[in-house]
Amino acid sequence: MASLDIDPAIKARLSPEALKGMSFLEHLEELRKRIIWSFVYMAGGFGVCYWFHEQIYGLMQKPIMTALKAHGLDQKLVYLNPTDPFNMYLKVSFIAGLFLASPFVLYQVWLFISPGLYRNERRYVMPFMFSTVGLFLAGGVFGFKMVYPAALDFLIGYSHQFAPMITISEYTDLFMTIIVGLGLVFEMPILVFFLALMGIVSAKWMWKNLRYSILVIFIIAAIITPTTDIMNMCIFAAPMIVLYLVSIGVAWLVHPKNRRKRGEKLESS
Repeated sequence: MASLDIDPAIKARLSPEALKGMSFLEHLEELRKRIIWSFVYMAGGFGVCYWFHEQIYGLMQKPIMTALKAHGLDQKLVYLNPTDPFNMYLKVSFIAGLFLASPFVLYQVWLFISPGLYRNERRYVMPFMFSTVGLFLAGGVFGFKMVYPAALDFLIGYSHQFAPMITISEYTDLFMTIIVGLGLVFEMPILVFFLALMGIVSAKWMWKNLRYSILVIFIIAAIITPTTDIMNMCIFAAPMIVLYLVSIGVAWLVHPKNRRKRGEKLESS
């Protein structure tokens, strides 16, 4: 790739990789390498968690056991197929392995994007890692401690005139949908980070469309919440609105136009 005529002040702040430039095929090769390593880490996380699959499932079933006990029901889940317990343990190990491997997977993401950053911005690797992993774990904990127990209590109490026969497969699928779904929802600032870094969205555009964004957030909350009551929908929507406001600040920090302005101020000072 031919070298570009770069302003010396900007050139001094670019990383060596960014100055050298990468061809399209080199970008694809780098992406392939990061994806392979990500799968390796996820497979390792799965292997570790499968070793403790019974203990992990014991923790995972606490919300449903608590809800059943609170309503005076038999604290037992059932299965309809001999392979269901084995498949369930695989799913549980995969969920836990995803959380366990998330710091290493996200580090591969950072290694892929860091060559395009300024030299002074590459020191943000640790804040990026902590915020990304922290948000993902916070979403999972929020779902496990607040959303999921409230949803189960509502659903079981609403069906008190029936005898429940909850299968382990159905329970695991519901658990995955809520816990992993909220973990991903809490990654909204990271998604905005990438979009703003590429100049696709800006803080001004996000603030201008705040009303429409809140409407979309409530629509998404209504879709992903497992119950039909307004309270649970608001429980889902409230952290998403807060994360959207945080994302506006993230967009302002990393948008290329604002980054160039800050770089010019540093150079002139």
